[in-house]
Amino acid sequence: MISALELCHIVESGFLPAKCKCTIDANDQMMIQIFDRGRGHADLLASGIPTSTLGSSRAIAMLIASLKDDLRLRPAGRSGVIQKQA
Repeated sequence: MISALELCHIVESGFLPAKCKCTIDANDQMMIQIFDRGRGHADLLASGIPTSTLGSSRAIAMLIASLKDDLRLRPAGRSGVIQKQA
């Protein structure tokens, strides 16, 4: 299994040049915040992502792609909170 630090780094790198903050709690649940560069507040907050489902590069890539789709499809100027199951 990939370490929490490395997993967060991979996820955060997947959203560059946007600012992304990834945290993993004591229950191995991931929370991802993606920030608007202009306004500085979170455009998207995805929480409740079990890290146990992110054991392969394919699973990580699918999560990143899904969150990018969520960002792209949300109404302009609206932030959103998502409960995501990877």
